[in-house]
Amino acid sequence: MLLRTLLFLCITMVLSGCLREPVADAQQQAALQKEAASIVQQFVATLKPKLKKALQEGGPAHAIAVCSKTAPTLAVQLGEKTGWSIKRVSLKARNHQTAIPDAWESAVLRQFDREQAAGKPVSGMTVSSIGKGQYRFMKAQVVAPVCLVCHGKVISPDVIAALKQYYPQDQATGYELGQVRGAFSLSKRLPNGGGGYETICSTATDIPAFIMLCRWHHGACLWAKCGEQRQQG
Repeated sequence: MLLRTLLFLCITMVLSGCLREPVADAQQQAALQKEAASIVQQFVATLKPKLKKALQEGGPAHAIAVCSKTAPTLAVQLGEKTGWSIKRVSLKARNHQTAIPDAWESAVLRQFDREQAAGKPVSGMTVSSIGKGQYRFMKAQVVAPVCLVCHGKVISPDVIAALKQYYPQDQATGYELGQVRGAFSLSKRLPNGGGGYETICSTATDIPAFIMLCRWHHGACLWAKCGEQRQQG
């Protein structure tokens, strides 16, 4: 009888914890989203002046040369500084070494395209997700007037030559003003696989066997013995 009572109390503690966890997760996700959006702003604020200067000094062809080296380097530097993976992806990739989207990114990009076609402003499009032990964030990039010089339907011969030189597999042309030309894609590994887990059962000295419980959290199962915890993928 005592065993059943203690088991019931322990399970009740687990269920209570499950009810409280989404609040903590929502807070965590809001903080991560704010951090990711800030990193995107840092990226843009650093790259944009460099490209503007390159345009003024040598025109669009020179800006393409500068961007081909500066953008990937900046992504690496910001990643090392912040602990995030940072890249820009597109369904029509320009840099095939860094801009090819994975399955999740492709689905989000197609979603962005549908929303833009339905009239939603591209500047406000973001998607975030927690799964497989990481947080992911994407923010759409809009085709602004200056983008048409290198991404539009009518491109000058010198720009075409520069694109062939620096991006021989380029597909990122043919856009119109206001379309989605790609997105920033950021990800960060989360501690404990993204759970923020706690020990959910106290050790009961008069129970000879360990009590094992399973909780599903963002696709990961936490097996908790009294007094310890570990994840099962």
